[in-house]
Amino acid sequence: MPYRKGERRQSILFPQSIDEYIKEDDPVRVYDAFVEALDFDELGIVIDEHQVGNPPYYPKSLMKLLLYGYSYGERASRKLERATHHNLSFIWLMEGLKPDHKTISKFRRDNKTALKKVMKECARLCIKLKLIEGNTLFVDGSKIRANASIKNTWTEERCHKYLEKIDRRIDEILQECEEQDELEKDMDSMVQMEKELTDKQALKEKITGVLAEIKAGEKKALNSVDPDCVRIKGRQGSHAGYNGQIVVDEQHGLIVNSDVAAENNDLNQFSSQISQAQEVMGKKCETACADAGFANTEDLKEPDAAGITVIVPSQKQAGKQEPSEFAKERFKYDKEKDEYICPEGQILRFSHLIKSKHQRMYGIGKGEICQSCQSRLGGRKCTQSKNGRWVSRLENEEIKEKLERQYASLKGQEIYKLRQTKVELPFGHIKRNLKVGGFLLRGKEGVKAEMSLLSSCFNIARMITILGVIGAIAQLKT
Repeated sequence: MPYRKGERRQSILFPQSIDEYIKEDDPVRVYDAFVEALDFDELGIVIDEHQVGNPPYYPKSLMKLLLYGYSYGERASRKLERATHHNLSFIWLMEGLKPDHKTISKFRRDNKTALKKVMKECARLCIKLKLIEGNTLFVDGSKIRANASIKNTWTEERCHKYLEKIDRRIDEILQECEEQDELEKDMDSMVQMEKELTDKQALKEKITGVLAEIKAGEKKALNSVDPDCVRIKGRQGSHAGYNGQIVVDEQHGLIVNSDVAAENNDLNQFSSQISQAQEVMGKKCETACADAGFANTEDLKEPDAAGITVIVPSQKQAGKQEPSEFAKERFKYDKEKDEYICPEGQILRFSHLIKSKHQRMYGIGKGEICQSCQSRLGGRKCTQSKNGRWVSRLENEEIKEKLERQYASLKGQEIYKLRQTKVELPFGHIKRNLKVGGFLLRGKEGVKAEMSLLSSCFNIARMITILGVIGAIAQLKT
């Protein structure tokens, strides 16, 4: 049986029209229709068909290039440039335009504010197409590496240590220079020492500047390459990064809002993310859910006060451990008398307030009472403190208890089971399918722009799955 072979010299290899390159049901046509449906005035990108001078590339074309490239793991400007020359889908999408990598990079860099709004416009399009209901929202966060090394993160202590080392080395170099000068020989060595001296002085100036910024600001550590990123701990150790945040709708698992926080945990994110999502939707959600990483009563009380059913387990509920016999949960609280009663009937009265933690402290008063406790388990199993047992109560303890009841309820458990299937899928898609090991842009505004693009890419992929290519194009053109 003969082999199937190609022939480069045949007279007509490709269709004569670029539009014939791509099938009617090719996903690239959805990306084209999506960008055409965006309101560029709302994004803040001015399209002037009558401007004078050398004509720039059409903003819609560059937006299509970024979105389609990000959707298939091609984010680097040089790779996008190459794709416009060799990939038929990119050639069709760009209508034959071939911008160089500098043009692509400049467009992305100069339009960070507009790119941040793409996700919001995408969500509003999905609402218009009735793909987002907005009744139940799920919030989640994931750590993503910054385009900076952890080695460039400086603390005040590290700055002082390095400055001391540099000063010692500068003194040594100057001493060596004097010795060489007296001997009047080995000029090559003198040149090398002068170069090292210049380098050390430049490094000293840089570290001194970083130290001044640390002292002037609120941060305890500062990265000299990307000052906005923070030191975050992940499964692969510590690295410089950001905390990506998304809010997902229950109906089809589409992202309603995306954001980036320069914090290494989610404790202060829930209220802010829900508020932003509601602003995008133009309505209040009924239920909001997240994992125990968001369990901060101070942050959760705002959406609770707004009438939203908050489903977030406390740290203890997430641990799924039964409280011990003398755990705080076994103590009864008397609201009228503002005191706790221990399992052995002893009274713990209010003592003082810890303002920084918003906690009220209750104590037994006399340590001898606990030390002489004759309970079955013995007083030392309850506390080993000489001052007796202490119990803390949050100023918002009633709200915390309410949230715990909501999570433990049958409805709360049903909603929480949906959380993993709805809100963790987007981050899996972004990190695995879109090959996002870290952000390319630096600075908080830059990474927010990238997060917006990546979230929009996920929504477009879901849109294609739900409606199909032909259906999605038809809906976007209405």
